[in-house]
Amino acid sequence: MANKKEKATSFDLEYNNSDLYDQQRYQNNSKTVDDEKPDLSKEGIINYSSLSALNLVPGLRKMTPLNWSFYLLGALAWTVDAMDFFVVSVSTTEIAAFLNKSVTDITWGITLVLMLCSVGAIIFGLASDYYGRKWPFIVCCFCFVVLELGCGFVQTLEQFLAVRALFGIAMGGMYGNAAATALEDQPVEARSILSGCFLPCYNFGYLLAVVFSRAFLGTYKTNEDWRSLLWFTAGPPLLLIAWRLMLPESKFFLDQKEAKRLHNATLTEDDKKHQITAWTQAKDACRTHWLMFIYLIFLLAGFNFSSHGSQDLYSTMLVKQRNFDADDKTMILCVINIGAMVGGLVFGQLTDLLGRRLSIVVCCIGAGALIYPAFLLHSITELTVGGFWLQFFIMGNWGIVPVHLFELCPSNYRTFASGLVYQLGNLASSASSTIESQLGSRFPITNSDGTPGYDYGKVMGIFTGAVMAYIMVCVIVGPERFHKDLQHSILATQANRGEATEEIEFEKPSENYQESQPIQR
Repeated sequence: MANKKEKATSFDLEYNNSDLYDQQRYQNNSKTVDDEKPDLSKEGIINYSSLSALNLVPGLRKMTPLNWSFYLLGALAWTVDAMDFFVVSVSTTEIAAFLNKSVTDITWGITLVLMLCSVGAIIFGLASDYYGRKWPFIVCCFCFVVLELGCGFVQTLEQFLAVRALFGIAMGGMYGNAAATALEDQPVEARSILSGCFLPCYNFGYLLAVVFSRAFLGTYKTNEDWRSLLWFTAGPPLLLIAWRLMLPESKFFLDQKEAKRLHNATLTEDDKKHQITAWTQAKDACRTHWLMFIYLIFLLAGFNFSSHGSQDLYSTMLVKQRNFDADDKTMILCVINIGAMVGGLVFGQLTDLLGRRLSIVVCCIGAGALIYPAFLLHSITELTVGGFWLQFFIMGNWGIVPVHLFELCPSNYRTFASGLVYQLGNLASSASSTIESQLGSRFPITNSDGTPGYDYGKVMGIFTGAVMAYIMVCVIVGPERFHKDLQHSILATQANRGEATEEIEFEKPSENYQESQPIQR
C-alpha cells in the first residue's frame, strides 16, 4: 500500500484495520485461549492435554450477580419466544376445528410467522444497535403480550393470520437482542458454556408449550382450550419487561453511544453527511461486511435445515409409519428434546478445547452416525435412544452457534447482523418439510395397518445426511475468530482515546492500540 494517509471515520477504520486487529489479537502465547490456530509446541500440547479448558468453574466464578441477571434474562426471553411460537403449533387441530378450517389453512399462520421474522430482525436489530438493548427489548416483549392476548380472541381465519403475521415481526426481533443481552458482557472464559446453554432454551420452550397445552385441556369451552393457553402465555413477557426495567443498559452499548456522540460532535456543518445514524449504520454494515453476511446466511441455513429436517416430520413418522399412540409419541419427543438440551450444554463447553469449527465438524460426524438408529429402526426403545443421541449432536451444533455467530459478526452491528442472518437462514429452511414431503413420494410403502404411506424415516435420513455434509463444507471453508473480544470495538476504542476521527495510517497498527490481555489457563 502506498505511504499515504486517509481520512477515515471510525466505521471505516473497523473494516480497513480488521486484518491488523486480528494480527495483534492473536498473541504468540501457548497458553492463550485467544489463539485461533493450534499451538503444537511442547508447552501448547501440555496445556491442551491438561483439559483445563473443560473446567467451567473458573469462568462461572468470574460472573457477577449482574452478569447472571443479564444472562438469565436473555435465556428466559428466548425460552418465552419459543413457547409463544409453539403453543399454536401444538394446538393447530383445535384451532382448525373451531374456525371450521383445515389444518393446512391453520399452518399458514406458522408459515407467515417464519416469513416475517426477517422483517422483525431488521427493525428491532437496527433499533437495538442504535438506541440500546433495553428499550427495544421492552417494546418487543410488549408486542408479545398484546399479540398473544389478541390471538386468543380471534373469530375468523383472516384475523388469526393477521395476528400471527404481526407476531412473526415481534418474534424475529427477539433473537438478536436476547442473545446480546445474555452474552455480550460476559467473561470470555464463561462465554462458551453460556452459549451452549442459551440456544437449547428453544427446546425447553417447546417442552413448556407441550406441557401447558395438556395442562389447559378442559379449562375453557369445547375446542377453545387454546384460547386460555394463549392468554396464559401473554403473562411471562410481562415478567421480562419488569425484569429488564430493573437492569441498566449494557456496558458495550454505553461505550458505543459515547463513541458516536464524540464522533458526531467533531463534525462541521460540511461533514454532517458523515453523522452516525441508524440508517448510516445499516448502509455501512451492508457495504463493508456483505461477504460475511452472505456466508453466515448460508451457514445458518444449514443449521436450520438440520433441526427442521430432523424434527418437522418426526412426529408424523412416529404416528403414521411406526403406529405409536399419542402418549408414546409425547414421551419420545420429550426425551429427544432433553437430549438436544444436554448436547448444547456439553458442546458449548467442549468448543473451548476443540475450537468452534472442529466442534461443529465433530457434531456433524456424530449426527451422521446416528441417522440409522434414529430414523430406520422400529421399536420404541431403539427410536428413543437413537433420537436422543441424534438431537444431542444436532443441538450440540446449535450450542456453538450463538458465540460463533457473535464472534464473526461486526461488533458495531451485532444485534442487527446476528438476528438478520439467523432469521434469513430460518426462512430458507422453512421449506424443509415440503422438500421432505416431495421426496417421500419417491419412497411409497404399505404401513403396518395395510394403508398406503411413505417411508418418512428414509427421507429424513437422506435429508439429514446431506445437510450434515453441507454444514461441514461451510465451516471448513469459513473463518473462525475464536474467543474474539466481544467488548472490543474500534469505535469505542477511539472514544476512549478521545479520537472520534483522526488521520489513520493503515500500514501498521497504532502504537496506542489497546487490546485485552491474553487469558491464562
